[in-house]
Amino acid sequence: MSRHRQVRAESTLARQLAALNEAMELGEGRVDDAALEQVFGVLERASSRRSLSADHTVVGFFGATGSGKSSLFNAVAGTDAARVAVRRPTTSEPLAMVWGMAGSSPLLDWLEVAERREGATVPSLVDDAGGLVLLDLPDFDSVQLRNREIVQRLAGQVDVLVWVVDPQKYADAAIHNEFIKPFSAHAAVTLVVLNQVDKLAPHEVKPVLESLSAILDRDGLGSVKVLAVSALTGDGMPELRQRIAAVVKAKAAQGARLAADVTVAAERLAQAAGDGDAAGVHQQDRKQLAAGLAEAVHVESIAAAVRTSFRLEASKRTGWPATRWLTRFRRDPLRRMSLRRDDAPELNRTSLPPAGAAELARMDSSVRDFSDAASAGSSGPWRSSIRAAARSNRDGLPDALDQAVASTDLKANSRAWWWPVFSVIQWVALVWAVGGLLWLGVLAALGYFQLPVPETPKVEGWPLPTLMVLTGVVVGIFLAITSKFLALAGGKGRAALARRRLRESVAGVSQTLVEEPTEAEIGRYRAFQEALAAARH
Repeated sequence: MSRHRQVRAESTLARQLAALNEAMELGEGRVDDAALEQVFGVLERASSRRSLSADHTVVGFFGATGSGKSSLFNAVAGTDAARVAVRRPTTSEPLAMVWGMAGSSPLLDWLEVAERREGATVPSLVDDAGGLVLLDLPDFDSVQLRNREIVQRLAGQVDVLVWVVDPQKYADAAIHNEFIKPFSAHAAVTLVVLNQVDKLAPHEVKPVLESLSAILDRDGLGSVKVLAVSALTGDGMPELRQRIAAVVKAKAAQGARLAADVTVAAERLAQAAGDGDAAGVHQQDRKQLAAGLAEAVHVESIAAAVRTSFRLEASKRTGWPATRWLTRFRRDPLRRMSLRRDDAPELNRTSLPPAGAAELARMDSSVRDFSDAASAGSSGPWRSSIRAAARSNRDGLPDALDQAVASTDLKANSRAWWWPVFSVIQWVALVWAVGGLLWLGVLAALGYFQLPVPETPKVEGWPLPTLMVLTGVVVGIFLAITSKFLALAGGKGRAALARRRLRESVAGVSQTLVEEPTEAEIGRYRAFQEALAAARH
């Protein structure tokens, strides 16, 4: 591999690892812990491997009982260091043959391989610079649990996987399903060797290789070429050494192995998280949520109280002075709700009854409908987390809504421009009528006491004091009736204004306590999906 391609591959791997780490962090508390732990393990192994020798390529020989794995290891390495038994293999500890011992110790310590040997010169296997570590491992179908654990651990750590099978057990379903198939994504760093071909007749070799290739294709390793070798006779050994040597020379196995690990971890994390995309928050959903919460805090009742309060206050200020005092016996509904006051609204609370079961149910229903609409289309784990985010402030929602209502300026203390005008005219009319009554009273008193009664001025034949009484009373009653119609219209306008402002206040609470947490969780979900996509490509 050229230096340029190697740098590019390393940069791509670094980006994938960063994306996988981001996906893991975003998925915490949302995705199944087992999947997250697997991702953490991949990241931890990748971090450890990248910090160790990049000059050494670790090639592990994996095989089942009787596959001749250790014999093949000895033949490739040109040694008899690996223990071989006639009936059952005796390999219980991994053995490392190292070409280029310098710098290999930390790597072998990480692999937990205690038995190490320096490799002798083997034609066509490695050059003078070395950089190869061959591992002979216990049988992966060993009855010893510890041996199987060693194999499973190192299968996740080596740079190159060499699966060694034999003509008798190459099609064993347990071997493929439990060991080979789980590494189907690692085709780029996988070699499959059919050992002991010397036990087959010449005409049997090709059918067996074709059969094995077909099985590997079903395992997802169709691109892997199967090598037919014999550790006993040496058949196929030069080609196997050349393949290993080519991998070592390219210096790309480590990155390819880690990239495959990242892809597998990302795919499994994606499976645990599920597919789909959240519908998100739309304007119509916001309106429906705010409307539901407004209904729960009785916005319409408050608007009706504003309308009644305005009409009552108008009657107090513009009604006929002779009867307007009667309105003082009617209690202002806004004062009863503590919504008409002169101090700072944010320092007060309403006197509305606390949210009962019906109100709480209406709030919950509105939030649930909103979260269902926003999370529609998302996968199961994330749909649950989006719904939970929408309900995250449930306990504080009733109190926040009450405060929002209490702090809303309903213009309850604002006076209409026509009130003082009508009031002045009403008082003038009353004084005018009272003046006429007093005049008539004086005239009546003079007549009663047989005193001279001065001539009363007349207008169109009507005595002036009588006209004064009549016009004062008529004007007062007319203004009182007119003010009622004006108060009715003004009350509707004031109620509409109060309704709009209350809904705006309620919408502000719903945005802060419901919409924003929901949108933040949806944003987290989409960032998780983007990180997963980046980790897989």
